[in-house]
Amino acid sequence: MNGAIINLIILIPFLIFAIFLSKGKGASLLAGYNTMSNGEKAKYDEAALCKFMGKIMFGISFSIFLFVLSEWLENQFLFAIGLVLLLTLIIFGLVYSNTRDRFKKKF
Repeated sequence: MNGAIINLIILIPFLIFAIFLSKGKGASLLAGYNTMSNGEKAKYDEAALCKFMGKIMFGISFSIFLFVLSEWLENQFLFAIGLVLLLTLIIFGLVYSNTRDRFKKKF
């Protein structure tokens, strides 16, 4: 039961961050983007990047929620589904955002 409480405590900031990003705000909180120079940042569509990362964060939040449910229901299958979803989302997000200049502005 303690694991479920800890996962719920972790889930809350993830959901807040996902909501914030899905509104197109908070790019300065994204690793890599906040370290770019202003000239480099101007090349990127900040709102599209934030909205995409917000969707990824919602998916990660859902996988953490599956961890909570697996603790409450004592069902390891839900944990396995959540873990597979979490790893898939992370790999997909990394590959999708770093290929084909998807978030660069088109001039």
